Amino acid sequence: MIRTATAALAALLLAPGPAAFPGEIAPADKRSGFAEMGPALQAMQRDDTAHPGMLWVQDGADLWARAPSADAPACGGCHGEARASMRGVAARYPAWDARSGRPIDLEDRINQCRRTHQQAEPFARESADLLGLTAFVALQSRGMPLAPPDDSRLAPARQEGRALFEARMGQLGLSCAICHDDHWGRHLGAAVIPQGHPTGYPLYRLEWQGLGSLQRRLRNCMSGMRAEPYPFGAPEYVALELYLAERAAPLPLETPALRP
Repeated sequence: MIRTATAALAALLLAPGPAAFPGEIAPADKRSGFAEMGPALQAMQRDDTAHPGMLWVQDGADLWARAPSADAPACGGCHGEARASMRGVAARYPAWDARSGRPIDLEDRINQCRRTHQQAEPFARESADLLGLTAFVALQSRGMPLAPPDDSRLAPARQEGRALFEARMGQLGLSCAICHDDHWGRHLGAAVIPQGHPTGYPLYRLEWQGLGSLQRRLRNCMSGMRAEPYPFGAPEYVALELYLAERAAPLPLETPALRP
């Protein structure tokens, strides 16, 4: 398996690419992974009636309107119509949380609301309920540019995320940056290497046959580098999410995106 991965990497490094010099992506060159898909998959993402990820969104809409118990409000009971109250929210996460004194992502915020305002158990990471409700909330910001908070309290975590993005790890000694900064647009086997922007999470991957979070994708990448993934919810993932949001801005949100 290592031999196969090494051969694939050698082919990647020898393939012609769009950038003459490796490094950060120029703002004018930024593009979503949507641009790397074929017309059929692009059409599927554009059509909400054909997009399988919208099934999770509908479940999320039901959760938004349903109180978890007789003594607790529904999300909509506090926030009202999601299309108004949640507009732009997903574009600003991860964000600083004063209660915990650390950055949190949108999934963390939803679970914090469940604990604090609904007196309900938090949803498990990667559960259908958490993915559905997160996708429903994020859908309200679809088409808006990513706009990470300009908050000095986030700076240490954002710097940690950048260091993690650039660090070589695992048995293959690769980093996120080697693929997504230095070799985007080239081919690894039959697949085009995307720039790795988090513009559509939670998103539906045909490979997964389901909706998944950005943390799931990061874990997949780490496993592919033969590195030990962090557990779901680890602060290292939130740090990476912070840096990736800054790196991707101001590309528009696509949630729920669709990918191969």
